Amino acid sequence: MEGGVFGRLLDFLNRLDRMHIFDKLDHTRPDSIMIGISLPGWRWEVEFMGDGSIDVERYESVAGVENDPGLLETMFEDADSH
Repeated sequence: MEGGVFGRLLDFLNRLDRMHIFDKLDHTRPDSIMIGISLPGWRWEVEFMGDGSIDVERYESVAGVENDPGLLETMFEDADSH
């Protein structure tokens, strides 16, 4: 598909759709569109920037599924300290 960064974004979204990969569009910076991608054990953030560049961040599960409600308090404490 032609169309610069917009065409690349559409190609990427269409490929995610074809592969049945869950994604969510977001707008976190004035010059980008972010696609949040959820896969088992992974979360990806892919940002298509207005200048044509693409930023990718990947987050991998550190311990799989944990059955520890105390981790929720840890999350709030960590968020409060930032």
